[in-house]
Amino acid sequence: MALDTVVWIASMTKALTSAAAMQLVERGALELDAPLHRKVPELADAQVLEGFDAAGQPQTRPAQHPVTLRQLLTHTAGFGYEYWSKPIQDFRKARKLPGIASCQNAALRTPLLFDPGMRWEYGINIDWVGKAVEAVSGQTLGQFLTQNILAPLDMHDTAFKISPSMRERLAKIHQRTEDGKLATTTIEVPQDPQFEMGGGGLYGTARDYVKFIRMILHRGQLDGAQVLRAETVDSMTRNQTGSLRITPLRTVMPLLSNDFEFFPGVEKHFGFGFVLNAHETSTGLSAGSLMWAGLANTYFWIDPVGQLGGVFLTQVLPFADAKAFALFLEFQKAAYQSIGAHARGQSGGANAPRA
Repeated sequence: MALDTVVWIASMTKALTSAAAMQLVERGALELDAPLHRKVPELADAQVLEGFDAAGQPQTRPAQHPVTLRQLLTHTAGFGYEYWSKPIQDFRKARKLPGIASCQNAALRTPLLFDPGMRWEYGINIDWVGKAVEAVSGQTLGQFLTQNILAPLDMHDTAFKISPSMRERLAKIHQRTEDGKLATTTIEVPQDPQFEMGGGGLYGTARDYVKFIRMILHRGQLDGAQVLRAETVDSMTRNQTGSLRITPLRTVMPLLSNDFEFFPGVEKHFGFGFVLNAHETSTGLSAGSLMWAGLANTYFWIDPVGQLGGVFLTQVLPFADAKAFALFLEFQKAAYQSIGAHARGQSGGANAPRA
């Protein structure tokens, strides 16, 4: 793979969609704490899943509170993923709903697992954020991202729809088999979707994504392009979940994901679009660094204190592949060693951002 090899970045899409929503918060078109059903009517009748009856049919009740943008951005609204939630998986089967990666509107018709704001649960929240962006902008999510983030940052190889030029450089997704070997697959995000998947539908390159990382390190601007206000980036990159616990992902679809947790034993929080580690890690990440990943073993980090960021891309399933994740950690550690991990703590943010 090269810097301009095109890959499915999957849930690394979430940070971009979150940034788009925060642009609309800046403009007053969206509010973090207002009931979001005022902009996205489909959220007006949010239901909480209580269980299943003897026939396997879901039992739900109305949510006690309306869903807000803040809750969606922090994964505290109550939505789950069928990859890591057996109740959501069972609900989809009972109601014959397509999976979220189908990009069909029916895939969004899943209940909450708890009342909004009660705890943290990784789920389809950012797909709903994408719907909110579309509702208030009058554009598709892809159009809004291109106009307001991708084009200003010169990220011309990032899109939901794979262009002919991108397809020439597209890497195949591989599946790790039981014997440890890799087999090619034909997996591809639908190219004529009913909705553009703000939680995981983008294709892109390492060269492009590093530009987004650099923009965050520069607190909203890059090479003359002001994408976000500095105070907006500050809000995105600090703890927005308080004392709520960020829990490990426990797979219920082992062909697509293994169990996963960034740095077990290290306290973590969530901002708007990123997980934050509360303490320095063994690889050199400063406390307060930002991370996330994508299903095909794509990973990134942003360290505002050390002024360093990185992106690591593969196209391997299942997620949290032991070999791929170990290599990512080695890459991260080597990056800090190359710049002098101990010295960075003395100069802190005075260092020039590196990615």
